[in-house]
Amino acid sequence: METAREEMSRKKEKQAEEEEGLERWKTVIEEKDHNAIVKGSCCFYRSPTTEATAWSENMDTLLTNQAGLDAFRTFLKSEFSEENVEFWLACEDFKKTESAEKIASKAKIIYSEFIEANAPKEVNIDFSTKDLISKNIAEPTLKCFDEAQKLIYSLMVKDSFPRFLKSEIYKKLVNSKQVGNHKKWLPFL
Repeated sequence: METAREEMSRKKEKQAEEEEGLERWKTVIEEKDHNAIVKGSCCFYRSPTTEATAWSENMDTLLTNQAGLDAFRTFLKSEFSEENVEFWLACEDFKKTESAEKIASKAKIIYSEFIEANAPKEVNIDFSTKDLISKNIAEPTLKCFDEAQKLIYSLMVKDSFPRFLKSEIYKKLVNSKQVGNHKKWLPFL
């Protein structure tokens, strides 16, 4: 009886998180709608529905769009697997590091947060990749996480991304901006 209550409580919590993420995403889109009208670029502006639909094209389209990334993170958080996209983003940021001191400190942070055993956000990578990173962390390079990042990206493409496209979060985002909202971004209609 207790487990059924706990499960119901978790489902309600998950649904609340999904709805909160959806509302945040809608706010971002509404701000974009307003900015398009203010800047006078409304005629060439990609509608939010088209934008959300475009995310289904491929993982890169999703990850390079801030609203798409936010929606994807919300979805992953609801599935308790946000560490994958967080690791991928940390690696992208790490590759832009220029100072040797910062490379070493950022590498250690990424390692302790995502790679080492029992890390708070440990990603699921194979032993040989983890072992290679462990050996190279003493003198890290900008490429020291590349193999792990490729593995996590591949995991997201094959597993998380298709589930995101089938999720209620994504369906609500695509459907929430259809029919009747064209006047927001095409004021002459």
